[in-house]
Formats: sequence, C-alpha cells, structure tokens
Amino acid sequence: MAIQVHELTKRFDDALAVDAMDFSVEQGSATALLGPNGAGKTTTLAMLLGLMSPTSGSIQVLGTDMLRHRYRVLGRMNYASPYIDLPQRLTVRENLNVYGHLYGVRALPKRIRQLARELDLEPLMKRAYRELSAGQRTRVALAKALINEPELLLLDEPTASLDPDTGDRIRTWLEAYRSRSGATILLASHNMPEVERLCDRVLMMRSGRIVDDGTPQGLASRYGRQNLEEVFLDVARREPAARG
Repeated sequence: MAIQVHELTKRFDDALAVDAMDFSVEQGSATALLGPNGAGKTTTLAMLLGLMSPTSGSIQVLGTDMLRHRYRVLGRMNYASPYIDLPQRLTVRENLNVYGHLYGVRALPKRIRQLARELDLEPLMKRAYRELSAGQRTRVALAKALINEPELLLLDEPTASLDPDTGDRIRTWLEAYRSRSGATILLASHNMPEVERLCDRVLMMRSGRIVDDGTPQGLASRYGRQNLEEVFLDVARREPAARG
C-alpha cells in the first residue's frame, strides 16, 4: 500500500477536523478525496505530508511511519496546491532550481527544461513568481510538485484557476505521468469531471469522516444518480450522523 491510515484524528481546540479515519490507497492508483468545504480534506493531506501532527492515530506512507520517520520518505513524495505560494521574489526558474536542490534531483537543469516544455512554462521562466496570474502559478506549483518525479503525488485542487484548455492539458499530462512512472496520486478536488477522468476510486468525506468509498461509476450507480456531481450533492446535503 502507498498509504495506510488508522484512526486518524485531528482536533483544533473544540473543533474536530478529522474524526478517527481509516483508509488505504494502493500503489499506482489514483484516488480522490471528495467532500464539501470543511470536510477535512486539506487537513488530511497536511497530516499525510507531515506538515501537521495528528491528535491521534497512525499514518504509513510508502511503508514508513510518518509520525516517527517522515524524513526517510519525504524525498519520494511531493505536493501541489494553488493556495500555497512559492517564494514571491524568485523567478520561476529560480524557484524550480531551489526545490530541485532541496529534493536532490540529479541532472536538475535537464529536468527543469523538460518540465518547462511539458507544462508550457518556457515563456515564464525568467519572470518573478509574484508577477504571474493565478493560472500560471498553478502550473508552476505543478512543476514544483513533479520536480523530483515523486512516487506519491498529493494534489489539492490541481487545476484550479486554469482555463478549460490548459486544465485538459494538465489532466492529460498527469495521466501520462502516472502511466509512465507508476506513481500513486491522491487528490482533493471539487471538479467532478476531473475526478471521473483521473481517479479509479473516490473517498467521500463529510465532517471529518469517510462516509462512502467506491469507483466514480459505482458510487453513481449506488446512489441512483447520473454522475459523481449528483452523488456529491447528495452527500453534502445529507443530515450528519450523530457522533459516538
């Protein structure tokens, strides 16, 4: 398994953000975390990355206990979110160079040129990150997340702020990257067609819990709906279950 989580819990003062979750993600798969705002998706990703410590529970990533030995595995992972900025004053090339060195990427100039070409960043390489549009920043964040060719790629709204054409190009590239590398992808997204296209499996979250689990097609069939968006609305509007 690429990820194994048991009884994962995160509490902020009186707020329970993640409530004793159990789930696993197979290596080489693409899995989505879906749920309304406040469901606990981003908090879950932060704990998987070791950026946030859980209140209780266990996390195994690529066979490593993240609570005790996360530095053994961080170089095999990466993360992208359009909501987290890179250093503003650095150019795109300088940012990729810094993160490439942090991850110990070999033949780094070649890798940066490859990403610039594939993600259409070549015209932006000399521009400061602060000068970029939201969509351009999203593409740079993806390049940063792929700089070390991670075995596990965690994505939070990976195509946010992108126009339909660029979003489609990014999804095509992610599909090709996964096929070529055998990487595992875990993404949080509100883009239902994107999830249906990219993911083998969906974990539906509500109030910090996993409330359903299945393939996009299987969930639509189970709920008697036409597509995943209709399933999402059912789950989001459902009355919350009483907590034990």
